[in-house]
Amino acid sequence: MADKRQIKRSIKQLQGIQTWKLVILLILMLFITATFLRINNTGMIARRQAIAAADKTGNIDDITGRVYALQRFSSAHMNASTGVFYLQEQYNRDAQQAIERAASASTENARINAEAEAICKPQFSGWSSAYMQCFLNELSKRPGSETLPEPELPNPALYRYSFVSPRWSPDFAGFSLLISAILTGVIIVRLLSLAILRMLLKHHYREL
Repeated sequence: MADKRQIKRSIKQLQGIQTWKLVILLILMLFITATFLRINNTGMIARRQAIAAADKTGNIDDITGRVYALQRFSSAHMNASTGVFYLQEQYNRDAQQAIERAASASTENARINAEAEAICKPQFSGWSSAYMQCFLNELSKRPGSETLPEPELPNPALYRYSFVSPRWSPDFAGFSLLISAILTGVIIVRLLSLAILRMLLKHHYREL
């Protein structure tokens, strides 16, 4: 009888915590968590767009500062991975300077580069990967180009960036997610405990 009373008392205590209230609280916390995760992602996108804007201006200090700012943000906030992005405009500028340096190395270089530029420039509005490819293709066709040093183009890998955010971060999104996980665990444990206690009580009745 003592076991029976103890089981009933435990069931009554668990039933005092209404599951539907916990479920509503969990739904609210999940909504808050999703909102903070979205804010983190939006913050990452804004910083990546700022890098793209700085890349167009060509201000090295500005570009460097914004890249570091994005790196710090992504490393401190979950759901803020950047994916792969490139400093395309800066690469084009550096490649252009490399080709101009090669062109100014000698009169023959300048002549061959001018001929290639005269063909490719009307086809493109400015420096780009497509323009560069056209330019290099035309250079290879010029007589005597095989004896001239090729432009030392920059390594594209140096202009490639990708920052990964942590799985969990101690910010609003992280703590909201932690609370949601705890609530989920409480609900699961409560339901399992009620089911087990009822099975024990049913088993106890069978033995009587």
